[in-house]
Amino acid sequence: MDQLVEESIKTAEAKVRTNVPWNYDEPAKQAWHGYSTEDRRWQSIEQGNSTTAATSDGASVSKLALYSWNIDFMLPFADSRMTAAIRHLESLVTKLDEATASVVFLQECVASDLELLANDSWVREHFALTDLGLENWQSGHYGTVTLVCKRLPIASCFRVHYSETRMQRDGLFVDVLLQQKTVRLCNTHLESLAFEPARRPPQMKLVAEYMKDSGVHGAAVAGDFNAIQDFDRKLHEDNGLKDAFLELGGDEYDVEGGHTWGQQAASNKREQFGTTRMDKVFLVGGLRCTRFERFGAGVELEREDERTRIVDLGFDRPWITDHLGVMAVFEVDVD
Repeated sequence: MDQLVEESIKTAEAKVRTNVPWNYDEPAKQAWHGYSTEDRRWQSIEQGNSTTAATSDGASVSKLALYSWNIDFMLPFADSRMTAAIRHLESLVTKLDEATASVVFLQECVASDLELLANDSWVREHFALTDLGLENWQSGHYGTVTLVCKRLPIASCFRVHYSETRMQRDGLFVDVLLQQKTVRLCNTHLESLAFEPARRPPQMKLVAEYMKDSGVHGAAVAGDFNAIQDFDRKLHEDNGLKDAFLELGGDEYDVEGGHTWGQQAASNKREQFGTTRMDKVFLVGGLRCTRFERFGAGVELEREDERTRIVDLGFDRPWITDHLGVMAVFEVDVD
């Protein structure tokens, strides 16, 4: 497993883009994409033309279910693992009531994941996609992508590439309309590991500033926050945000009820680092969180040869990723 990690890091470092068209810490607008059944292809949608991204029953939506999941980019069998992830998400999303629209945040996606998402019939039918290719990722190897239910009108989409990063991390923002209010959603993968100086505090500080923009009724940020140090426990408080898990009565030190990383990590990594609540959801403004839970526990590969290979790498079971996902349901506070 250690050799696989080293090789993955080298691959990622070799693909880093040094010449980029955006300014760091500033919004870089990007198109999003909706699938046309008539033309049988994905079509780019620019800001100001959001009505083409939403179906006519959007007015019936009063709640938003946000799912966030890190699908480990270092493990082999990317296609099989992402396919299993999509099917698991489908099983969850299809249980939502008619008043609830879904948004899915994915972290550590690779190029083949984007292709798989774009070719999936369930995704095509129900979602707009923020990314079809790698052009908006500085990493050049892995990054974030957001899926937005077609029942939610999209007003804008942009990325803020962090200047304070050694790993080419960014915040992917999408503004949607919920109950005629602008709700800003940020998908982010905060800096990994325990570097000095710490990078996660300035990254979250920047995200919080964009979450509090005038004209935004309420905002949420979710993703793999890599919360492994003491200061991570107060990142929400330090930036005037609320932690959805804690707001609904969760306990910061509840290993069984709150942690999202370690349970499905390689055995030696779990023994070395334990478990932690890496994946979180923060909110601010006129959003109210009514439900929070984890998902994705126990999702495994199906093919026997792939299952054997993952277990041989040091995992207890052939899990598709080392993270559990987090899900939060929001309603807007209407004035």
